[in-house]
Amino acid sequence: MSEILVVAGPGVPADAALLEEIATREFAVWDVRGAVAHARDAAHLRALVRGSGAAVVVPGPSPEARALIGQPLGPEVVAWVDLERVEGAGHLHGRGLWGLAWGVRHAVHRLRHPPTRRISYGDGSAEQWADLYLPSGRAGGTPVVALVHGGYWRSIWAADLMEALCADLTARGLAVWNLEYRRPDRHGWAATVADVAAGLAAIEGADPGLDLDRVALAGHSAGAQLVLRAVADGARARLAVSLAGVLDLVQADRRWLSAGATATALGHPSDPAHPSAGAVALDETYGAASPLHRVPVGAPQLIVQGTGDELDFVDFGRRYARAAREAGDDVTYLEMPGDHFDVILPTTPIWQATAQAITEALV
Repeated sequence: MSEILVVAGPGVPADAALLEEIATREFAVWDVRGAVAHARDAAHLRALVRGSGAAVVVPGPSPEARALIGQPLGPEVVAWVDLERVEGAGHLHGRGLWGLAWGVRHAVHRLRHPPTRRISYGDGSAEQWADLYLPSGRAGGTPVVALVHGGYWRSIWAADLMEALCADLTARGLAVWNLEYRRPDRHGWAATVADVAAGLAAIEGADPGLDLDRVALAGHSAGAQLVLRAVADGARARLAVSLAGVLDLVQADRRWLSAGATATALGHPSDPAHPSAGAVALDETYGAASPLHRVPVGAPQLIVQGTGDELDFVDFGRRYARAAREAGDDVTYLEMPGDHFDVILPTTPIWQATAQAITEALV
């Protein structure tokens, strides 16, 4: 059983008891021993982390404590978590108190299932990389699942969202390529599109034991949009998987999902009638990006949707599957009980059914 220490730095603007409740709940869910400590100052924080097996640190506002972010403090795994959004941050940030839960999960997965190696692509910027996971005892010709995370194309969400699936899929004998990419809120939409294409192409050459004829591409939420768009643009896949995907960008924009996340990422479409309902005159960006408007994408697809998700996502999944079939694509639509994150939680029935379908398509 793993052991993790959560350290709250001096002056963290959050209720101490609530931080402990969140951490304790995550310890129980992931079957880890854990404790929560509160640092008096930066020196105390450093000492607490140095004496731990693995740590999740919420540094707080102290400049002295924040100066420790990214420094080697002793343990093999140190996950830094800022509750607030931090411009340019390379660690978990901006997810509010829920970010502490994700920090604990990140530490657990890094301890139990570390990636084989991190591989850069593109010009090697801080957000252009993929973690490669390889199953134990593998022979040559290992099938691959590439994972593309979601988060409404915002930089506060990152590849750690998919780490639980990396562990589950490698246990099934599959290699996993967990892709990070530049998000449009920092770098613009064109950079995001280019990175996903380049990051998926970089699987070739990542490891000589990978079977490039047996590759599945799977994306969650906004990541599903990026995956299906990449396939429509020519990315090779034996199976493309949408996990609660944002599959109709026109309606996602017009329904103002997640406070206008679509328009923030892509810009407003050029339709002069926007945002009124009716006929849509798609501009080049929306027309190229919206999976519903790119069918047929030309690869077998598995569209996975939880019935407990937001109704707009259920609507997108059903309408996309129908439109893709009518356009000639080979589409399986899987709708089961579950919410937006159950589709990326290994213990849920909806993920178990999804993983079985992926495995059967590749093995």
